[in-house]
Amino acid sequence: MIKYLTVTLIAIILGTPVHAYEEITVADGGTLTGAVTLEGNVPKPKGYNLTTLPDPFYCGRISDGQGWRILQPFQVGPIGEFREVVVYLEGVDKGKPFDDRGLPQIEAKDCLFDPFTTVVRDDQTVTVVNMDPVMHDIQAYETSHLGPRVLFNVPLPMNPQHPHNYKDRSDAALYHRHMAGAPMKQLVNLSKGRRIFVMQCGFHAYMESWGLAATNPYFAKTDEQGRFTMTDVPPGTYKLVVWHPYIRSSVEQTVTIDSKATTEIRIAVPAPTGRLYANEVLDHAYVRYNVTEEAQKEIEPIVEKQDH
Repeated sequence: MIKYLTVTLIAIILGTPVHAYEEITVADGGTLTGAVTLEGNVPKPKGYNLTTLPDPFYCGRISDGQGWRILQPFQVGPIGEFREVVVYLEGVDKGKPFDDRGLPQIEAKDCLFDPFTTVVRDDQTVTVVNMDPVMHDIQAYETSHLGPRVLFNVPLPMNPQHPHNYKDRSDAALYHRHMAGAPMKQLVNLSKGRRIFVMQCGFHAYMESWGLAATNPYFAKTDEQGRFTMTDVPPGTYKLVVWHPYIRSSVEQTVTIDSKATTEIRIAVPAPTGRLYANEVLDHAYVRYNVTEEAQKEIEPIVEKQDH
């Protein structure tokens, strides 16, 4: 049986005095449901030149056809449905138990980390699996307004049953099989006042995944329709927080939960403006398309052709 790379995340809660969450039976809990939309123009994605990074032919199977790999951190539907966004309640000191039936899992698959956002809790493990026939190198950082701090940097090798030697470049691009790689274990300690961490691949810069440490089980991720649901919420008034790693401003709303009732809300998140990252996809041809025609021909987006 193949074991998985496990990363233990020990998060220290934000705020001044730290109160442990108390698990109780919630007999009169209510339900919170809602939808999150992004208002405004969807920010431009990130762009990475495949000819300057390892494994361009395998990883280039998903690309724009001109030698670039695109990473869009904002998953937004046709009418503004904001997907892959974390929504959580603050101020809940006691309530239902955490659901430990399934631990969070992140997969390195087709040179992407999936999912892009993950929620973990204190003293919980998250599983990271390399499904690709190429090596990955995991670099993890904790981050906050105080600045980043390196947590660890370890290799995430590929499964030895993947082929190592290809006859030519086209073989490397056409090979498409996913198998879990070798296990690794790494302990992560988040500093006081920090709840956010990011994981990137040291070989493939377009592989990126963000995590949030939850202090109670009242959290959810928005689905394809931008919707979320939380159940068994103790009656009371709480702060609802919407989190996405590239939304720089605080998005909060006060909600009141009544006993055995359903509260429905809608949250509109203003789209950030300006340049969000150094490697933003640019429209200027001289800057954007500096990959030679010969290199473009060798990198074929045979799995998915990405839009800018």
